[in-house]
Amino acid sequence: MAVEFGEVQMKFAELIWEKEPVSSGELVKLCAERFEWKKSTTYTVLKKLCEKGLFQNIDGVVTSKVSKEEFYTKKSEEFVEEAFGGSLPAFLAAFTSHQKLSKNEIDAIRNIIDRAKE
Repeated sequence: MAVEFGEVQMKFAELIWEKEPVSSGELVKLCAERFEWKKSTTYTVLKKLCEKGLFQNIDGVVTSKVSKEEFYTKKSEEFVEEAFGGSLPAFLAAFTSHQKLSKNEIDAIRNIIDRAKE
């Protein structure tokens, strides 16, 4: 996926995921209220995210081509690959080096590992 996002684009994407399917006219209204954007700004940012393959605008209805969950999963995988050479143990070691995990967090991680074994 390798889609680079700025903070503004992320907030816009979150809005679309929250409201989809959403008409482009309604999206313009929402962006005016939430971000104080003009119509042209909304359409410019939407066009960029559509070109990146994340959303689509068909007949004035905006929907995602990639779900929020799929997007964040892929971004997490890319981060671990780039920062830790794809090593999940190295990531966990770095993550836990400055903070302790709670019992609930440890149990949740064990459950994830157990499910991955199946």
